[in-house]
Amino acid sequence: MVFEVATNASEEITEVYEKIKSNIAKVIVGKDKTIDMLIVTMLCGGHVLLEDVPGTGKTMLIKALAASVGCEYKRIQFTPDLLPSDITGVNFFNVKKSEFEFVQGPVFANIVLADEINRATPKTQSGLLECMEERQVTIDGKSYTLASPFMVIATQNPVESMGTFPLPEAQLDRFLVKGSMDYPDHSEGIDILSRFDRSSPLETLQPVINSDELLEAINQLPNVYICRELMGYITSIAEYTRKAPRVILGVSPRGAIALMRASKGYAAISGRNYVTPDDVKRAAHPVLEHRLMLDNAARIQKNAAALIIDDILSTVTVPTEAVFENRAE
Repeated sequence: MVFEVATNASEEITEVYEKIKSNIAKVIVGKDKTIDMLIVTMLCGGHVLLEDVPGTGKTMLIKALAASVGCEYKRIQFTPDLLPSDITGVNFFNVKKSEFEFVQGPVFANIVLADEINRATPKTQSGLLECMEERQVTIDGKSYTLASPFMVIATQNPVESMGTFPLPEAQLDRFLVKGSMDYPDHSEGIDILSRFDRSSPLETLQPVINSDELLEAINQLPNVYICRELMGYITSIAEYTRKAPRVILGVSPRGAIALMRASKGYAAISGRNYVTPDDVKRAAHPVLEHRLMLDNAARIQKNAAALIIDDILSTVTVPTEAVFENRAE
């Protein structure tokens, strides 16, 4: 019965995934890994941090995703003078009614784009913490529940850029994944110019699912099966990060849970009702890299976190294929 439910879950999720991805592909050229990462994070009910130089298509990708799922979308442009109340909302006194009224901030939407989040001060950045973790806003002692589904997609410029404030570790840990767009190759560059020659395809993009269908897919994801041996594999990976050279602070239990959730997401979009080690490996880099606190020598090395994760994945013993396939039958 459990595996019958899991099979139905994976079929529903795969259908939603294929609809969203094919629709986004009408606007975005290539970037399959980044698109898959975004959709998996959405299905997991998580949040995304995209770091890259300006002009690589981060905002365009997020707008295409929001347009595809038919959910309410709002954008917050982070600047040094942005206040927490500009994000969450504020109480103001209505003279005509002689009472205070709450005016919702832009965070009251299904998909929130926090554009250039590292240009705002740490105080304002932390204003998103409760929203991302608790999915609610507290103003003057009163709590307001956010929309469901709710997803924050933050973009930031590389930390070496002028006028930026690095995100604190507590906030980084709230993002399920971190990724980048990277520059297109020569062929993709030509396709982009051709696609945007006369007008933007984003202008005519229509939703392919509604919020109810998305919520159903999100609720089905926990039914994807993962065996105890793979839970042990994920735990071992997290433990190795805590004793790896050049790592000051490794992956917490919350990070291990995030890896398990993302692994289920990658399994489901692959059309399977159970998780394999390949799903865990596929999720490891976007889920774990930003959770590693490196020493000073490692921080100045390019792709140091990725190399450490690669080394750990090659070291930790992988469960045999027969184990999890037999358990999933």
